[in-house]
Amino acid sequence: MNTKKNTKEEPMPNEDINKEEVTPEINSETNAEIAQVDLNEELLKEKDKFLRLFAEFENYKKRTNKERLELFKTAGQDILSAMLPIIDDFDRALVEITKSENDELFKGVELIYNKLINTLKSKGLEKVEVAPNDTFDSEIHEAITQIPAPSEDLKGKIVDVVEKGYKLGDKIIRYPKVVVGQ
Repeated sequence: MNTKKNTKEEPMPNEDINKEEVTPEINSETNAEIAQVDLNEELLKEKDKFLRLFAEFENYKKRTNKERLELFKTAGQDILSAMLPIIDDFDRALVEITKSENDELFKGVELIYNKLINTLKSKGLEKVEVAPNDTFDSEIHEAITQIPAPSEDLKGKIVDVVEKGYKLGDKIIRYPKVVVGQ
């Protein structure tokens, strides 16, 4: 038999230190720290969610206010667009009445015409100013035809205005129809 003694002795538990008592204290402190870290992380996540939601709501309010203002600006666009042919008829009537000798008729029609124009202007309708010899711009003019330019300086310019254009605020509701020299 081998009576050789194992030189390695197993350590004897120290009776002064009770492992069971120390471990719960360390575990409870560690658990409290972990719980605090988890709570802080969760608080940061919720704060981030709140800030993003708040920013999204602010953007929504701004967008709806802008859309509402645009709607008010162009609310009467359909009605004003329907009135444009009447204005054109008034313009033609005034031209024909000036050819006659009846000044009283001209003054009466001109009075009604001015009243109509002023009322429409108060609602935001403006005339798009176009005159012959202006440079043609496809952004604000509608070319209905091109003709050979009567002179070299009229190439690419407006030769004649067939129909007036109008805008409501900054939006053009009817482009001026023009003849362009080529």
